[in-house]
Amino acid sequence: MGYRKALQDYIDATNTHNFNNVKSVIEPGAVYWFTDKTCTSLAEIKHYFETAWDTIHEEVYTASDVRWVTIDDHSATCTYTYKYEGFYKGEFVTGSGRATNVFKTNENGEWKLIHEHLSNNSVKK
Repeated sequence: MGYRKALQDYIDATNTHNFNNVKSVIEPGAVYWFTDKTCTSLAEIKHYFETAWDTIHEEVYTASDVRWVTIDDHSATCTYTYKYEGFYKGEFVTGSGRATNVFKTNENGEWKLIHEHLSNNSVKK
């Protein structure tokens, strides 16, 4: 069940707002598809995360309705609803969207995120 822990570790790392923590659960070569951008390097992914953290202050990111749609010895894919809340220009905001995460085991048997696809549903004040 290491893939389930990998998802929780990823969410926990995201909520530290420190990309070094996030990077520790991402496989080199990961590809991220965001609503407005595709990131194909750790530098691009880092920039996207840090821009988001600078935009939504004190952001808290959560996942609900997690469904593991494929699982084998070396990979696992899940879909979920993501939610975030925090402060944008001093006002409290929340938002949500759909996510797909693909995890794989590396040469050390560790589960790492190799792909994320997020699509934003809404922003509410």
